[in-house]
Amino acid sequence: MAMRIALLLLLVAVLATALAVWRDPFLLVRGEFARQRWSAGLSRATVEAAGHRWVYAYREADVADAPTVVMLHGFTGSKENWYPLAQALGGRYRLLIPDLPGWGESQRRPGVAYGFPEQATNVEAFIRALSPDRPVVLLGHSMGGGIAALTAARYPDDVLKVGLFDAAGVRFKENRFGLAVLAGNNPFAVDDAASLQHYVDTVFFDAKAKPWIPWPASAALIRKRRADAGFEQAVLERIGRSADSLLPGEEAVRIRQPALLLWCRQDAVIDASALDLYASRIPQARKVLLDGCGHMSLVERPRAVAEAVVKWIQSP
Repeated sequence: MAMRIALLLLLVAVLATALAVWRDPFLLVRGEFARQRWSAGLSRATVEAAGHRWVYAYREADVADAPTVVMLHGFTGSKENWYPLAQALGGRYRLLIPDLPGWGESQRRPGVAYGFPEQATNVEAFIRALSPDRPVVLLGHSMGGGIAALTAARYPDDVLKVGLFDAAGVRFKENRFGLAVLAGNNPFAVDDAASLQHYVDTVFFDAKAKPWIPWPASAALIRKRRADAGFEQAVLERIGRSADSLLPGEEAVRIRQPALLLWCRQDAVIDASALDLYASRIPQARKVLLDGCGHMSLVERPRAVAEAVVKWIQSP
């Protein structure tokens, strides 16, 4: 009798789960993100800053006086992009990994701009809210790299060190992605299965690191990206084609903090020539060029990136 009741409860649970996924296929994506967060030892929290509700992942350090590291994701990205690196770093640092305003789970306000200068102001408020007494180590990837550069230049009292990974904000060597952006297109646009695969193939070089996105999770992602298409185009207009698009590189000459510039040689989005362009503006920067990976260094080579970050933070 007990076995029958257990089987019945299991069947009810399976049916309830199937019904929930049928109603909201993105539940699978959120579930996978939660699994990754748990695996990296991170927790989830919210904070109000710069007129937005932020959702962020965090983990306290093993040692109370360890540096605080803030990680900024890129265009069409989210806090989850940093989870492999967070796991590789272990408990060395206090980690704060937000969804930038407008992206992921954080608040998006209608009529508000989300370009480089606006997000730099937002990030400064986020830092002040969660690390009011100590400057942070600020890491930024892609668009987040441009935001990190501008934040470090404009708010030096809040940023102890700054790391730019495959960062936007300079006029790098022409490639297919850059030419498409300048032509008014969104090379990251996703509206069907083929364009989703193209997106993955563009940002990843290492085939072993490419995420497997089964149906119906793939359908949920496609639906979300379709809904975000207008927002993505508006942001890309500001960070890729407006007068502000090269602002991070222009103001990087004001960065006096220790800096880390990390790229992948096979980056098909922000060409690796951008590394030396940033280095010419930040002569004190440490340069790291990884091989065998593309735009998603954080996911493709998390251990190598973690090793570079640790050596840099620990250096005098």
